[in-house]
Amino acid sequence: MLSKDLRYAFRMLRKTPVFAITGIITIGLGIGACTAIFSVTNTVLLRPLPYKAPDRLVLACNDLRQRNVKDFLFSNADFLDLRGSAKTAFEDFAAVIAGRRPIPQTDGTPEEIRFANVSTNFFRLMGASLAAGRDFADSDGTPQPVPPDGDGGAGAAAPAPQPPAFAILSYGYFERRFGGNRSAIGQTLKVPGGPDGIVVGVLSPGFELLFPPDSNIEQFPDIWFAARIPYDTANRNNVQWRVIGRMKPGVTLERAQAEADTVTEQLRRVSPIARTAGQYIRIEPMKQHLVNEVRPAVVALMGAVIFLLLIACANVANLMLVRGSLRERELAVRTALGGNRWQLIRQMLAEAVILAALGTILGVGLAWAGIRELVAIAPENLPRLDAIHIDGAVLAFSALAGLGASALFGIAPALRSARPDVISILRASGRTPGLGGGMLRNGVVVLEVALCFILLTGSGLMVRSFLAIQRVDVGFDPHNLLTFQVLGNQPNTPAGRAAFERQLRDRFAAIPGVRAVAAAFPMPLGGGFFPIRWGTDEALTDPTKFLAADFQVVLPGYFEAMHTPVIAGRTFTEADNTPDRNMLIIDQALALKAFPFQSAVGKRILFRARTPEPQWGEIVGVVAHQRDVSLSTPGREQIYVTDGYMNHGAAAWWALRTMGDPNGYVRRVRDEVRRFDPTLLVNLEQSMDSMVVKAQAGTRFSLLLIGLFAGIAALLAAVGLYGVLSTVVRQRTAEIGVRMAVGAPPARVFGLVVGYGLRLFATGIAIGLVAALEVTQSLKSMLIGVKPIDPATFFTMAALFFLLAAVVSWMPARRAAALDPVQALREE
Repeated sequence: MLSKDLRYAFRMLRKTPVFAITGIITIGLGIGACTAIFSVTNTVLLRPLPYKAPDRLVLACNDLRQRNVKDFLFSNADFLDLRGSAKTAFEDFAAVIAGRRPIPQTDGTPEEIRFANVSTNFFRLMGASLAAGRDFADSDGTPQPVPPDGDGGAGAAAPAPQPPAFAILSYGYFERRFGGNRSAIGQTLKVPGGPDGIVVGVLSPGFELLFPPDSNIEQFPDIWFAARIPYDTANRNNVQWRVIGRMKPGVTLERAQAEADTVTEQLRRVSPIARTAGQYIRIEPMKQHLVNEVRPAVVALMGAVIFLLLIACANVANLMLVRGSLRERELAVRTALGGNRWQLIRQMLAEAVILAALGTILGVGLAWAGIRELVAIAPENLPRLDAIHIDGAVLAFSALAGLGASALFGIAPALRSARPDVISILRASGRTPGLGGGMLRNGVVVLEVALCFILLTGSGLMVRSFLAIQRVDVGFDPHNLLTFQVLGNQPNTPAGRAAFERQLRDRFAAIPGVRAVAAAFPMPLGGGFFPIRWGTDEALTDPTKFLAADFQVVLPGYFEAMHTPVIAGRTFTEADNTPDRNMLIIDQALALKAFPFQSAVGKRILFRARTPEPQWGEIVGVVAHQRDVSLSTPGREQIYVTDGYMNHGAAAWWALRTMGDPNGYVRRVRDEVRRFDPTLLVNLEQSMDSMVVKAQAGTRFSLLLIGLFAGIAALLAAVGLYGVLSTVVRQRTAEIGVRMAVGAPPARVFGLVVGYGLRLFATGIAIGLVAALEVTQSLKSMLIGVKPIDPATFFTMAALFFLLAAVVSWMPARRAAALDPVQALREE
């Protein structure tokens, strides 16, 4: 019986190809958008992390609440205290840091590799398996003696040679470097600037480190080194580790947090810094930590496509209602001849199922093509971006969405069409009591308009945010600025490193077209910023007065090359670029906080950069605040020191101010570095303009998608209104003819039809406005420079919608006003 209904429905749809194609495309657009965004939602928010028992993995986040610092790194001693004390709720804790460095290939040329230093229990805790060799043993991480403290002055001796570290290779690097030859086990890797690595194992394919991008953790390290972690209680403020924990089976997050609180109290008792900084170890599920930043945007996009699918369903429901009204006489005749209501409902639902099935197939195809574009424009902070694809879960969602869609747009028209008033329909003439479109069809249009208005309002808010983020003053001139890193082994002494920097800077400055050269670490918008504590003389007697500021090491000439405005005082000179001169430059935000209503130049603040305890630093200049980490928020205050103060060699990120397109200088920079030292490696070459564009990527991504969905929704709503008005004019032709025959002018008829359309839209906008006041609150974390309830945006969207309604209503109204009364009455 079902197959018979489906065959009959398919034949009926073939007789009305325009209706069938319109319905399939409409549902296909809705299903396609839902499928594409669900593939992102599934990968980012729903799919378990690729580790053993991932639901028990947590991040230990080190917060300094007194200084408003979240997710601070752990020191050696704090990590070992946490690992040694939290034994009831946790199986274990492991530590990891990661970065990039060059190592020589077999031909001696440098290759950039991604590395990670991990505690020896790391792979056991994460549940990683090895393809060859062995895992790290606890003895591989035996700490070496801690060297005596020193001030690191210009005359400091070169550090003692480091013992080799034990290394495990990623499977990809094992294949790339050694061709999969197991003789690599036991070989020694030469690592300039660090301990050599003795290869003991190879990881199985696919293992990855999943951290938010701002954690500066490489996702696919090539080489993993066993870290030798000494228990150094004297330097609890020398921090470097990200810490992952595994809860015991059955332990709740609340119980785990309670045990971490106990450890925190112990740390506060033994460490004055932990006590005065308000140190707090926060336990957070690893997956939650990974997606915290992107969850609001992904949820908002998923909500937007669900709205779009509902609008598509409403549109097809309207088409089916119109089609049902055109088939009223046929259905009445079938009922009069003995057809029962259930048979009529089944046949109408069969048509809905066929439309939904074909629309789902089209939608999956559109999603498959769209996912590639989606990944291409997605922001870098979207985790697991490379894993987004259509899998079984996504296909199941698409099938359920198609089934749900068929119910949404099929049931109401089926019920409406399956109970015809047989006698009235068979006796009916063309005349009807008034100009109306049917309450159900009108209600569907109102629903479309309301949902569409919510989407348009959201897209309007995102447009305002994008315009605001483009107007943000980043604190420097990003145009004609090339940035890159120079990695490689540097001389072991401060004097040697200073000479190395001078020679490299002179070579860059000699490149034709280069107007200025600067070096820093970190580079604005490049990641890696690290807060340090600072305070005025109040902090001497009350350490809780210490605050946090972002810290940047620069070479003299940095502010001139970056075109950073100098507010007061001066910038660094070569005379300041030595280890024994505690000269500081601060930004305007810190100056206002430390010395309100007075000049900061010539004053001193306490700051902690290279010594265990804070030192006094003299402020020689105040510069404009830079957007270091994000364009959406101002970020922390900033402190700058010279590279010489840090014993030279820290400022490894260079910036060249050029006369033309900075990308045209990349090859010349590489050639110059190769001639200077072929073991050095240039990487991360990009213009500062491109870094600014990347910083806008999250807002742009949400704007493009929500705007696209809103545009499609507006088109569907317009088509829905046009369909209703066209049907009204067609079905009321005789009535319109009577009106015109008794004296109604064409303008009056035109106004009736347009007014009818505008009333439908006004009702939908009113409902949508009330709903948007609540729904747009979910966009709060994504908005920049605009509030979720923005009267200008709401008014603009309403005005545009009324304009759209007027344009859509114009064509049916014009056709109605142009009717010939005599011809219209002949249809009676």
